[in-house]
Amino acid sequence: MNSKVRVRFAPAPTGLLHIGNARTALFNFLFAKRHQGIFVLRIEDTDLERSTDISIDRIVEDLQWLGISWEEGPGREGPSGPYRQSHRISIYRESADRLSQEGKSYKCFCSEERLEKLRKEQLSKGKMPRYDGRCRSLSTAEITELESSGHHPVIRFHVGRGSILFEDLIHGNMNFDAAGIGDFIIVRSDGMAAYNFACAVDDHLMDITHVIRGEDHLSNTPRQILLYQALGWHPPLFAHHPLILGPDRSPLSKRHGATAVSQYREEGFLPEALENYLVLLGWTPPSGQETLSLERMVEEFSIQDVSKSAPVYNRKKLEWLNSTYLRVKEGEQLSKLLIPYLQKSGVRIDHTNPQWLDQIFGILKNNLVVLSEVDQYVGIFFDEKFFFEEGAKTILQNPINRETLNSVLRFMEDSSDIRSEEQDSLLSQFERKTGRKGKGLYAPLRAAVTGKTRGPELAKTLPLLGKERIIQRLKMALQLS
Repeated sequence: MNSKVRVRFAPAPTGLLHIGNARTALFNFLFAKRHQGIFVLRIEDTDLERSTDISIDRIVEDLQWLGISWEEGPGREGPSGPYRQSHRISIYRESADRLSQEGKSYKCFCSEERLEKLRKEQLSKGKMPRYDGRCRSLSTAEITELESSGHHPVIRFHVGRGSILFEDLIHGNMNFDAAGIGDFIIVRSDGMAAYNFACAVDDHLMDITHVIRGEDHLSNTPRQILLYQALGWHPPLFAHHPLILGPDRSPLSKRHGATAVSQYREEGFLPEALENYLVLLGWTPPSGQETLSLERMVEEFSIQDVSKSAPVYNRKKLEWLNSTYLRVKEGEQLSKLLIPYLQKSGVRIDHTNPQWLDQIFGILKNNLVVLSEVDQYVGIFFDEKFFFEEGAKTILQNPINRETLNSVLRFMEDSSDIRSEEQDSLLSQFERKTGRKGKGLYAPLRAAVTGKTRGPELAKTLPLLGKERIIQRLKMALQLS
């Protein structure tokens, strides 16, 4: 491999970026970086009715959030542009005209009704549906008459006979019979190039050397190879990776939970965690490590080592990775991540001490799986969000626990202010004063001062709450009926 390696990620902007597509983009990105190549982002918006500029913006935003950058594409015009297929119609027309002049394509006027009837007949006979070539033999006069009558034809590529052979970098040698393909459409009746045709033309003119994509495109590859051969072009190398499956081993979909990158982003997953998880779906790093920096991924990734077996989505594994990455965040970096979720929960922090916030986040991060979970703990530190959970109320209604909390309250009212460096001795003093230890002390104390049955470490939480707030909450807890 050398610097001439060129790969592309070519999403259709008809919706949000699916994590399966993000994984494809990541594989391409890592392959390009590993071989000092060029990564091209191409927008395949030939479906004009469903493609939107908003989707393009969201795809670009999600890729950038993941840390996937490109050398050529939207915002980075290069010598192979434009990088939106809807802006390349004249380029496709030139290649389509060439195929027509060489007798390798023809106009087809068959109606949707006829094609649907043909499809059903073939299926009823146990045959694979394919076009029967009816319009292939139309005379020039017949074509002229049909067009003058207002019929708008599609352009079909004339598929010959024989085998279509190619080597897939993941699946090995592949062999397709041309007879089972049928003459396929390369230009639709509205004049827009069809997917396979536009894809082949673009990959050639953009000098793409390797096409890395999901194996749902495997059946498109022989069609594209036929087009390459008909136009006298050398095809790129292909690698089709298995698709992600849901826990029930069906294709990953919305019924399995979040599928769009933006959903994980909004929920509070870190980009490095999602990226790390996606690369591990179907690929095992030689080092055997599970937490990998982007630089380490580039160093170890090999497309040939991607498994032929479909990976199964496991949210628990993703959550574990996210919590692992979250725990190493500190100080300003951690606060920058969590403050937007704190504000979203309705907490005003305009006049809040930044150092106090940093300390809060520093102890909360060990309880978080995703950033949005900070909402579950804001009531501990912000009085406007404080309340007693039902489980906490049950603990506080126990007579023995109430006696324990009365002892703690008397001790707090008689003690000097508590400071962070005294946090361990404070709990020890509570134990001596109440005669209770472990759960017998910590459960009612946590329920009283945090309103919860679980949360950050008490020894670190109490100094951040301060003496006055602790006393106030102890009194509130003891007033519960």
